[in-house]
Amino acid sequence: MLRSTIALALLFMLVPFALADDARDVYGFESQAQEQRFQSLISELRCPKCQNQNIADSNAPISKDMREEVYRMMSDGASNEEIVGALVDRFGEFVRYKPEVDSRTILLWATPAIVVFGGLLVVAGIIIRSRRSDQSEPALTDEERARASRILDGDDSDRSSG
Repeated sequence: MLRSTIALALLFMLVPFALADDARDVYGFESQAQEQRFQSLISELRCPKCQNQNIADSNAPISKDMREEVYRMMSDGASNEEIVGALVDRFGEFVRYKPEVDSRTILLWATPAIVVFGGLLVVAGIIIRSRRSDQSEPALTDEERARASRILDGDDSDRSSG
């Protein structure tokens, strides 16, 4: 009776592992190099559903389909460029972590340089303007210095009493 209870308890403890969605797919590879190539490809492709997670780490059904497609195409002898190209054609440029530079993505690649250059221009403008304002301010006249001295001493006869 005790043995059957323990066996039943162990069986119930294993059920979550059998039903887990994150159980990794097992693919048969002919060599370690093929497996490394597969791992490299699936880590470079982004899951369309998970946004910033690659298909190697994603549990989404679409990522599973994409992994299977990568494996199938590898088994058929497709090159890395052909595999990535097929997935980009199917899911869009978003599945690449590093999109290619072309007419659609040139602004994406150029934006950091544009922002840095613009920031440098703003800083240079501020520095030049502050230097010009230091040079263009007229010095106080003798009359203004005398009045400032009287104000600081607390004896300003020009003040209106109120």
